[in-house]
Amino acid sequence: MASDGVAGGKPLTEGKWAGWIAWSDPHPDTFLQAIGRGYMRAESSTKALVGLETRSSHRNRLDSLHGGFLAAFADHAYFGALWAMGHVEQVNAVTLDLSMQYLGAGKVGPDLFADVEVLRETGRLFFMRMLITQDGQSVAASTATVRKAPTPR
Repeated sequence: MASDGVAGGKPLTEGKWAGWIAWSDPHPDTFLQAIGRGYMRAESSTKALVGLETRSSHRNRLDSLHGGFLAAFADHAYFGALWAMGHVEQVNAVTLDLSMQYLGAGKVGPDLFADVEVLRETGRLFFMRMLITQDGQSVAASTATVRKAPTPR
């Protein structure tokens, strides 16, 4: 069974992503379409793993993964991880800052994995970090501060 994106979703039951929840934006004309469908699963209440299949549109002229794509994937992965950890209401939160450290060239073809951790949560903020890997090798690291979505009144 496929997920219905940010509106909810159940773990997939077939294929290489069995046990993961698929994340896709139900709106067809958003930037998420350029990144692609992500897959996520919670590892604990403060850790989650987000996966993504890479494709040729993610590459730069050197045939490695584009740095801008990796930054966009990182931003996407923070929200997918929060969602997987049970913070479903935070799909409408906003990124206040995002820092990237590029550690190696990623390739088109192998899946990317973002190991995401919430370092601290306050009343209004999440302080987070991640390591992006591909084939067991570090590709990038990131830190971010996410401003929580307002509570509906």
